[in-house]
Amino acid sequence: MSIRKYFHSNTLLSLFCMAGAFITYCSMYAFRKPFSAGVYEGLMVWGVDYKIVLIITQVIGYMLSKFIGIKVVSEMTPKRRVVVIFALMGIAWISLFLFGATPYPYNFVWLFFNGLPLGMIWGLVFSFLEGRQNTELLGAGMSTSFIVASGLVKSVGKYLVDSWHVSEFWMPFLTGLVFVPFLFIGVWMLSNIPPPTEADKAQRTERLPMQSHQRKAFFREFATGIILMVLIFVALTIFRDIRDNFAVEIWTLLGYPDTTQILLTAEIPIAIAVFVIIAFMIFIKSKHVAFFSNIGIIMLGGLLLILTTWLYEIKFLNPTIWMILVGFAMYLSYISYHTMLFERWIALFRYKSNIGFLMYIADAFGYLGSVGVLLYKNFGSGEVNWLKFIISISYLTGGVILVLGLFGWRYFNQKESVVNKGISKESF
Repeated sequence: MSIRKYFHSNTLLSLFCMAGAFITYCSMYAFRKPFSAGVYEGLMVWGVDYKIVLIITQVIGYMLSKFIGIKVVSEMTPKRRVVVIFALMGIAWISLFLFGATPYPYNFVWLFFNGLPLGMIWGLVFSFLEGRQNTELLGAGMSTSFIVASGLVKSVGKYLVDSWHVSEFWMPFLTGLVFVPFLFIGVWMLSNIPPPTEADKAQRTERLPMQSHQRKAFFREFATGIILMVLIFVALTIFRDIRDNFAVEIWTLLGYPDTTQILLTAEIPIAIAVFVIIAFMIFIKSKHVAFFSNIGIIMLGGLLLILTTWLYEIKFLNPTIWMILVGFAMYLSYISYHTMLFERWIALFRYKSNIGFLMYIADAFGYLGSVGVLLYKNFGSGEVNWLKFIISISYLTGGVILVLGLFGWRYFNQKESVVNKGISKESF
């Protein structure tokens, strides 16, 4: 039964949709990220730091999940979403139980099976929100969970270890247990979100499952644009994963040894600022202006990464402000992909499809890049100073965004001109 009739305004319905998506995806983080709050001091596997092994093992599973999601998420029908979400989350939680129950060091393999199902959750959740006139607002609400949830669940994990003296091996499973009720509430809310209206479809184009031949046709049509925007997303994903996975180590090097509180509080202003900026995009009705404004916002994030890092290095910014600002710059670009870029891409070119296909291509190669960097830095270049490393990749990521963003802007401008002339073949 649709829940629309219980709301007297679209504002209340939007708040319901955002809350359902936020709670569900925030709960997913409780099954994915809490292990990274552990230090696992002095533990090694084959001469490699145990925490590094855990992160790489899980990210490999998560990366493979993104490649699988290109097919699974893009083909998913609305009726199957809820069951599949619960099934995938259940597999991830069982894997955390086995991680706690299996003796060290052999338990690290279970984090591969923990990451393997979780990579598909974003696409399934966002499928409830896409193709609406206020998708940016709904997506911004959901995407703040990217920023807040990681710090939140790691804070819960550290609290369990520090205050309840829970083993670092059982801490991830018990953190997941804390969030199980919230997961059920969030998924129930998602299941009651009404489908897009006819007005939504007219404004944003109808969203449909995509079979293999439809995905191939879409890729052929926009190959150059897909490659350019995916390369930017690869750089953003690498930056985000390193900043997130090694947040404890980076904050410690910056002079904050007690990271329990700062892991959460430092991310809150980022979440608020990014939410406000992206939510305002719903007021841009022109498909052309909205799409190219989105590319401009992504490039602005790249510029801020370079500028704020330079200001920190010349000691104009203190460490706390710098970490918050580079987080804001990165998330401004990163969340633009999840909430606006692909949504407005489909609407501008009126291509009946879904965000899942584009997002999972980007995510798959983004995490492939993240895995590659982690492997190189941990097996090919000796001991890593994560503070120096994140400074270096701040400049590199910002440069990649600016250069490829300019090429992307030119490509899509030409592509729109060709399509407006009635030509649907990519010939430039």
